[in-house]
Amino acid sequence: MKGNMAKILRKFSTTTVDPGEIKRFSQFNEQWWDKFGPMRPLHSMNKLRVPMIREGLANTGSLTSDNRQNLKPLAGLSLLDVGCGGGILSEPLARLGGCITGLDANESIIDHAQKHSMKQGLNISYSAGCIEDFAKNNKEKFDAIVASEIIEHVTQKEEFLKACLECLKPNGSIFITTINKTTPANFVAIFLAEDVVQLVPKGTHEFEKFIEPHKLQRILEDCKDNLYTDG
Repeated sequence: MKGNMAKILRKFSTTTVDPGEIKRFSQFNEQWWDKFGPMRPLHSMNKLRVPMIREGLANTGSLTSDNRQNLKPLAGLSLLDVGCGGGILSEPLARLGGCITGLDANESIIDHAQKHSMKQGLNISYSAGCIEDFAKNNKEKFDAIVASEIIEHVTQKEEFLKACLECLKPNGSIFITTINKTTPANFVAIFLAEDVVQLVPKGTHEFEKFIEPHKLQRILEDCKDNLYTDG
């Protein structure tokens, strides 16, 4: 295991992936689908995340009127779940009919995600790697990009978001959820959740990696401008 971990850390040493994050989340390989374990907050967030994505796509006109009324409203749409982890969000999106690709830099977690989705009878395409490399061969391929609870673990946010946008079809949608960089967020997400209640393992989040919404919006706008210019 130590040898494999060393290879992983070297592989991603020059990308937007933080090797420390890879190492940290590898310890949870067997616990992604324990709804009462360290991933409990992510499971709970699906009650908000899944409707947000479904309604967001409906509001942009990506869903047909027929699809909105049936049990698989995402049928015919391709979605990329960046930083998918064990597939906690990928699986419910697949159940809604979406053609889902899950991408994560942690190979061992992707292996667990694949095995779990197969047991559930879900056809999800999982890939291990960083978004920069993935984007090189998947430009303008997806109707929607989902980057949920991942950007607060990313080192180079501009490069990360630019690569995400490169994978997006023209007029596609990107959905991002993350922790705001505020004192209350620091108190709740780190002090309470990690130190006091121990809802998530200590060290899961680093306040310096949090980002304010207006800064995130500015980065996205800059990335779009650069894409148009480079194109």
